[in-house]
Amino acid sequence: MNPGALPFSFQDAAIAEAVQLVEEAGPLDDAQAIRQAMAARADGDGRIVERARVLGQRLGLQDELARARACAPWILLALVALIVLGGLTLAGSVVGGNERSINVVVALASLLGLHLLTLLLWLLGLVLPLGSLNLSLGWLWLALTARVAGGRQGQAPLLLRAATRLLVRARLAPWALGFVSHAIWSLSFAVVLAVLLFALAFRSYTLSWETTILDPAFFVRAVQWLGRAPAWLGFPVPDAQTVLSPQAATAGQRDWALWLTGCILVYGLLPRLFFTLLCAAVWRSRRGALQPDRSQPYHRRLLARFEALAPRQIVDADPGSARHDALGGLAADQTRDTLMAIGFELPEELPWPPAALDIAGAQPLRVDGSAGARREALDLLSRLRPRRVLVGCNGAASPDRGTERFLREVAALSTECRLWLQGSGATPEARSRWLAWLADAGLERIEASDEARGALRGWT
Repeated sequence: MNPGALPFSFQDAAIAEAVQLVEEAGPLDDAQAIRQAMAARADGDGRIVERARVLGQRLGLQDELARARACAPWILLALVALIVLGGLTLAGSVVGGNERSINVVVALASLLGLHLLTLLLWLLGLVLPLGSLNLSLGWLWLALTARVAGGRQGQAPLLLRAATRLLVRARLAPWALGFVSHAIWSLSFAVVLAVLLFALAFRSYTLSWETTILDPAFFVRAVQWLGRAPAWLGFPVPDAQTVLSPQAATAGQRDWALWLTGCILVYGLLPRLFFTLLCAAVWRSRRGALQPDRSQPYHRRLLARFEALAPRQIVDADPGSARHDALGGLAADQTRDTLMAIGFELPEELPWPPAALDIAGAQPLRVDGSAGARREALDLLSRLRPRRVLVGCNGAASPDRGTERFLREVAALSTECRLWLQGSGATPEARSRWLAWLADAGLERIEASDEARGALRGWT
């Protein structure tokens, strides 16, 4: 990622990641995508994303993502309704009994138990692998959205994998999914508190605790300990006499009710609100990491191809020119076992292909040097991805910047590129001159030969 560069949108980053996942099974035909990317963006990351946009349109990724974005609010609304309904059910179980009696210990455990368990799992997910997040409401929302939007047969599962991998690499997975989860829990607790306060304000309840095996002193210490944090906000804490008295006075019942309400506020709603805001802040600060990872071999190969196809501002190398960029190329597993033979700017009197290439089974092509012919040749190489390319040039000619640029582009689209000098001018002196030029242009990896045996050595 370029320092200071503006981050791409999450949609762009997810599409680029999904295209990478597709190409892990085999390269796509990207000649048109490469051309559009070269015309649209000036920097390497932007070209990678633009190429992914074009390929994503062909694969239907953008349409699938649009359906997912349309479904996501409704899935979220359904989850919110489910959690709120659960909160109402819990609140109703606490204050809806016919006996108007509330066991404060059972009420507190039922209202805060699942919340504290899921919050602990989320905190563990900050330091553990993503698998620990599968129980969060955020992950459930993401998975349900992908399922509803595309099912098992569409591209939604692929986009889900891409989004997950992207978030994990940017260290945003627990924060992005946690934002959704904490926001839903916050709304649930707000509803629970509203129902609880309304019931306690307008109906009379008896709050108490019960035990068979525990020491009553345990409840005194627990109430005092749990009441410390709510007390900072002004909530009363029942004293030992109120806790131990089975029939507390009206003032004692009021302390019990406010203590229960304060515990739900402090240990339920406020932590969820805090982590909701924290997740939003972390997302804003780290979202710049949602960009292609240049350290991956996949992106290095793409950047090398773009670099090779980029127009050069200086084409005819001066003797004292600055050193050239490294020559790019594709790995053997990214190409097909094919030999391509290109005659480049050969005069009319030089036939192409020579008989030796027919015996070698090469696919011949002749390029007259015009911009259109070069473009067609490079598009063909992008589609075929040949492992070996043999370029035939007039040995009597003087190499120039046009030849250098063409050789760089060809080398970037193949694994091994060689030069075969043609015609009566292809003498040992001419070969030495071409070799010196190749070394000076930074193309020393390209072998040059003035005879068929050397040009096809190891290829037949």
